[in-house]
Amino acid sequence: MKQAANRNASITRTTKETDIELKLNLDGSGVSSINTSIPFLDHMLEQVSRHGLVDLTIEARGDREIDDHHTVEDIGICFGEALHDALGDKAGIRRYGHAYVPLDEALSRVVLDLSGRPGMEYHIPFPKERVGNFDVDLFREFFQAIVNHGKITLHIDAIRGGNNHHMIETAFKAFGRALRMAVEKDERVSGIPSTKGAL
Repeated sequence: MKQAANRNASITRTTKETDIELKLNLDGSGVSSINTSIPFLDHMLEQVSRHGLVDLTIEARGDREIDDHHTVEDIGICFGEALHDALGDKAGIRRYGHAYVPLDEALSRVVLDLSGRPGMEYHIPFPKERVGNFDVDLFREFFQAIVNHGKITLHIDAIRGGNNHHMIETAFKAFGRALRMAVEKDERVSGIPSTKGAL
């Protein structure tokens, strides 16, 4: 079920592997209520909401007895679909966003384009395979799902870092900041921000 009104969207996704309800408000104030049953992912999604100034509600249940993969990927799918729906025809938006975010020794850069075309460059050389019990490879799957279903171009680069937690937290914060910039309305933009007339 999909429903968009203004710059809000609600997505429900139920499969044999996951059951997810996600609500996104692009014109929010950074309020979130997130329960994915994966505490570290909850923490990262809260960063997107707070630093992106988007309101985000997620209730997710998945087959975590197998592993976290299906839950993480399907939340990314729902986020991407909600973003795409909430943006509508994209008239009047800035379209492009970028951010650099540091945390102690770590520094990440995120650049995105609400282009209507999925494409991702993801370069985070984690020094370890896990943060606590969480497999850091799943973050690539999460962002790839957003890219595919949100139809955006996304570049994520860890410029430096030695601590997994710091590196991924800077990436999520930078994603939130870049998204905030890209979805912002610009009164100088008339219509669709593309010479093609559509995104």
